[in-house]
Amino acid sequence: MPDSRRVAVLGGGIAGLTAAQELAERGFDVTVYEANDRVGGKARSMPVDETAGDDGLLGEHGFRFFPAYYRNVVETMERIPDGTGRSVADHLVPTTETLIASADGEGAVASTEKPSTPREWLDALQPQIAGGEVPRRELAHFVSRLAVLLTSCDERREQEFERQSWWDFIDADEMSPAYRKHLAQSTQALVALRPEVGSARTVGTIYLQLLFGQLDPNAPAERVLDGPTSEVWLDHWHEYLESQGVDIHLETPVSAIHSDGRRVTGVEVGGETVTADHYVAALPVDVLPRFLSTDLRRAAPSLAGVERIQTAWMNGVQFYLDRDVEVVGGHAVYVDSPWAITSISQRQFWADHDVEARSDGEVEGVLSVIASDWDTPGILYDKPGRECTREEAVEEMWAQVQGHLGEAVLPDDARVAHFLDPELVETDEGLRNDSPLVINTVDSLRNRPDPDTDAPNLAVAGDYARVDTDLATMEAANEAGRRAANAVLDAEGHHAPRVEVWGLDEPRAFEPLKRQDRVRFKLGLPHPGEVGHDAWKFARELRP
Repeated sequence: MPDSRRVAVLGGGIAGLTAAQELAERGFDVTVYEANDRVGGKARSMPVDETAGDDGLLGEHGFRFFPAYYRNVVETMERIPDGTGRSVADHLVPTTETLIASADGEGAVASTEKPSTPREWLDALQPQIAGGEVPRRELAHFVSRLAVLLTSCDERREQEFERQSWWDFIDADEMSPAYRKHLAQSTQALVALRPEVGSARTVGTIYLQLLFGQLDPNAPAERVLDGPTSEVWLDHWHEYLESQGVDIHLETPVSAIHSDGRRVTGVEVGGETVTADHYVAALPVDVLPRFLSTDLRRAAPSLAGVERIQTAWMNGVQFYLDRDVEVVGGHAVYVDSPWAITSISQRQFWADHDVEARSDGEVEGVLSVIASDWDTPGILYDKPGRECTREEAVEEMWAQVQGHLGEAVLPDDARVAHFLDPELVETDEGLRNDSPLVINTVDSLRNRPDPDTDAPNLAVAGDYARVDTDLATMEAANEAGRRAANAVLDAEGHHAPRVEVWGLDEPRAFEPLKRQDRVRFKLGLPHPGEVGHDAWKFARELRP
């Protein structure tokens, strides 16, 4: 089989670049078509001041976060040189703690370092976001629900828990306000997904992965980059791909995908028609449906479900400060913020990135803030984020963070400038989000296409593809890119080794219990833990 087969990758985000790298390293002739002026999709950095360009301050859609279960994307980073003899993965640095902040000032700091004493191990086994308000019996109930999920077979997870909300699965309606606040609603800050509509399978699985990451001695629980994402990672990736022969066309949006009803016959990009032997659709979830013609639906029926995938908003602002406000040695979660806000003070991790030199000495700190709930009224204007102006959204996020940390820690006069995600576009009705986030709502797994479609020359790569990493993340995008590359290799019958893919690992100690549950599931029997759970619910109903 010749190694010069042509592949057109439609989209230069994490998924598209991953597929491009894997195929180029195996000898394919790869071309990437990207609509933006730089690669990386949501992960890319952008100049705060266009006149200063990349020599000035850089802003982002939101901060990057690498929990321990990110294995695929980190392995890719390990193969990208940074020009100094190291890889871009060497620009990942661990956090040490997380702040759980409350508006009443009663915050708690949880360690993200590996436990080393019996007391630390016991603390690590408790949900850190629970704080000290949740009654012990309710905390025990929550842990018992996690245990049911952890010991359930995959079939039960996909056919039962996928069709149940996280809110219902953990019995939030039956619990105290503190339980609902800390263990149900707080998950929105992690996955931009309201617990009332989020799949129990998705939210629970990722929750467990974050917990296991805290206990795994082989990898840091959380890592962040030591500089702006494009500068320490994506620009090097672009250069590496070009060194491998990849042709990258920026500011070249896709306008059509042509099909004869059996396969893809060409694509319209940048005003011209291009053809290739294989196509990898790595387009955003809100863009791909525009190109689903009758013929393409017939060629790849699984793509029809993409139109039914729901999205939410998870966008950020960077506040550039005249001082370095080290809130905590990692991320902060603001549990009383109506917009489900999280943040990180970045200067402490950016050892070699001189923000002072890039701002004529005005800026010494960067507080990066993300809001994950744009549907709940805020505290300043009594409006949801999507109904605000851009300036109102910025002021609202500042006020909610300041309301938790206090003016002594975060005074108004510390602000020098800010950068709000440009994908939030102001309209007469408020804001429009041109880059929404995929969310895993109840029973939505069936809408997500496998990377390998029925069209013999079309693969799908995106964080909405059906992959083991069951959440819209850089890890899911990277995994989808790997699986899309394997689909191309399989379609070609290519001799090259297949791309390695890591799924989500769970402790092997639970495998016997999962096997037992698989037998019970096939017999139509409930999980053993659900028997006691049903009795608990019945007893609750009998209470006067």
